[in-house]
Amino acid sequence: MKAAAGETPHYLLIRDQLLARIQSGALNSGDKLPSERELCDIFNTTRITVRESLALLEASGVIWRADRRGWFVTPPRLWLDPTRNTNFHKLCQEQGRTPRTRLLDGRQTTVPLEVREPLGLDPFARIILLTRLRYADDRAICYCENHCLPERVPGLLEHDLNGSLTETYQQHYGLTYTSMHLSFYPTSLPPAAAAALGSIPGRPALLLRRLNYDQYGRILDFDVEYWRHDSLRIEVDTL
Repeated sequence: MKAAAGETPHYLLIRDQLLARIQSGALNSGDKLPSERELCDIFNTTRITVRESLALLEASGVIWRADRRGWFVTPPRLWLDPTRNTNFHKLCQEQGRTPRTRLLDGRQTTVPLEVREPLGLDPFARIILLTRLRYADDRAICYCENHCLPERVPGLLEHDLNGSLTETYQQHYGLTYTSMHLSFYPTSLPPAAAAALGSIPGRPALLLRRLNYDQYGRILDFDVEYWRHDSLRIEVDTL
């Protein structure tokens, strides 16, 4: 239904009513919203109008869509302070969340051109490429590509890589992360990341690129991470 001149469009009214239910606590983190068909009946409108309302809430990070499962209220964002020496699993646990990492693929390959320069490698050098998916409370929130140096971590692929890479480095190689160069900026999900996260290519994301150094000041690895746009907030205290 088209709004008359001066009236608030129907899809904005629906958005505001859903938002009010979330902000009041009537709908809590992780709660499932009624189906789109049910929302059409509740608000006496069309599916196109409902989808416009849901799209606005998704863009603002209030709700998220699980493929073939429906719409859910978004959990609180993880807080990341880039100046702290931590890892994903520890970060989640400190904030009362349950972490999980799943290895999607691990192999030796020629270094991708976009990470050759940060790693200081020749154009045809070999690296170990780990593709992994990170979960907080069973929700996939981060698609990660770890570019590791075989000479620093020989036999890495023989270990269980479904957990903290930081702990694997420490336990099996005596290596620890001590410093990093980090860049992050808004982007959109590429196809591989979108498929792993159960999202759609082109959806908003936060891209983190991290060059990690060990306790000897040597480059250890290079990470490329795509985070759901509603899953992370970055805060830094300065002196």
